Amino acid sequence: MQVKLLNWTPEPENTVAAAARLCYSNASVAELVDKMQGAEAKKLIEKLVEMGHLSPLEHVSFTFGIQEVSRALTHQLVRHRIASYSQKSQRYVKEDNFNFVIPPSIADNPTARQEYLRIMEKIRRAYAQLAAVADKEDARYVLPNACHTSIIVTMNCRSLLNFFEHRCCSRAQWEIRQLAWQMLALVKEQAPALFARAGARCDIDGTCPEGAMSCGRWQMGEKGSV
Repeated sequence: MQVKLLNWTPEPENTVAAAARLCYSNASVAELVDKMQGAEAKKLIEKLVEMGHLSPLEHVSFTFGIQEVSRALTHQLVRHRIASYSQKSQRYVKEDNFNFVIPPSIADNPTARQEYLRIMEKIRRAYAQLAAVADKEDARYVLPNACHTSIIVTMNCRSLLNFFEHRCCSRAQWEIRQLAWQMLALVKEQAPALFARAGARCDIDGTCPEGAMSCGRWQMGEKGSV
């Protein structure tokens, strides 16, 4: 898995703070932008997040380049609807030498790994044979969820907080959880105040919405990490 932060709104925390203050001020936009800097912006952001007033966070966005992840991961990722996605197309890009993700439980089991690799090679051959006599868009139907893909994703800050709350959770599927923690580490470098309370619900407020399916980590006071 490769994850890179490609772009983001300049001075994201100052932008959020100025947008929030504008709702309650007669000052001009220029005056607010000049005023809402540094510690002043951080203080207001902390208050916004604590109170759940998150609409100003939608004014800033972050764009990620994600590679060498599985189609199983991206099928989950695109369910987060307030975002923009551009993904490598199996309809137009030939996949006769596709690479793939090996899940840990298979990678750690020699028998399972050997069988998994055998099946992947069989699928490679089947795809190549089909692509030679049929359209790529039809041959792709035999490709596995494990197949590597690349995707560029843009989310605003509010959507990212929601994404992290769900996908940093220990009950999230392992691959997208790994992605979420890497993305969180990257955005924290650029906007630490905005993402100071980001992560799984138990990391945010010490509660868990999973009920009987909870992993129990929140009860023990354990924290996730980036």
